[in-house]
Amino acid sequence: MTNRIIFVPGKNPKPPSEEHRRQLLRSLQRGLGRADPAVAAEIGAKPDAFMLIPWNPLYYQGYKPLDEDLPWIDALLKQDGPTREDVREALTWRRRFAWLMVAAADLFHVLIPLLPDPAVKNTIRETYRYFSDDGGIGEQVRELLKAPLRRMLADGDRILIIAHSMGSVITYDALWELTHIEKNPGQVDLFLTLGSPLGMRFTQKRLRGAHERGTQRYPHNIRHWANLTAQGDLTALDPTLRDDYRAMLELGLIESITDVNGGIFNYFRNEDGLNVHRSYGYLVNPRVGEVIARWWKGAD
Repeated sequence: MTNRIIFVPGKNPKPPSEEHRRQLLRSLQRGLGRADPAVAAEIGAKPDAFMLIPWNPLYYQGYKPLDEDLPWIDALLKQDGPTREDVREALTWRRRFAWLMVAAADLFHVLIPLLPDPAVKNTIRETYRYFSDDGGIGEQVRELLKAPLRRMLADGDRILIIAHSMGSVITYDALWELTHIEKNPGQVDLFLTLGSPLGMRFTQKRLRGAHERGTQRYPHNIRHWANLTAQGDLTALDPTLRDDYRAMLELGLIESITDVNGGIFNYFRNEDGLNVHRSYGYLVNPRVGEVIARWWKGAD
């Protein structure tokens, strides 16, 4: 049985796909190296085990130059953990106030244009574009994930999907379609969500299966689900997903749903300052590395 790691990125244009994959793998190995050096070495010897789903070029019809992020990624990888300034800024009262505003907008969607954080506002708008399936874009994006998943499931591979931000929404919908439309009997061993908006009401009302009842409402092909949220990450408005998807446990559709959100700091910085949502910052975190290492070694 072969271990396969699939990474589904979040929104915004990304670097050319192979360059983006290499930087994500560098970040993942840094986090793994801090959590379990032996596993980091194993994955380093099997780089083909890590696959990127490059949906962003299709969605945005373009790329972001790697040069814009590379110096900041290099700096991130040299850092051993968050500085006092990183922690202070992640927990600042401004972020707590912004959280209240986002929470209100999630309940009353007319408030979305008034949100103070442009990144969160853009995330909601991008998610709406995906859900509207304008020109079939949602279906096309999901197919980019489902095509390799079909092959891996048919081969009996052991699969970890790491889904960041909007990528977690795309993945959830793709897995629902594999269950209910394609009747695919395969199973993903671990669904690892990072900075996920799947706890937002805005998102939950628009997911595939949202209007169904009972077992038809949820995907049946996830064995374990681990959800990690960094302090101050407003995209993951509700950092706990176990309560929102508890019915999957009660219906026997999944073995476990675990939330990890205490004391996790994303210390990615660029010219705009601290960005507690960036995928590189999540992947270098040893708490994320621990989850991946346990999975790689076959521990439940």
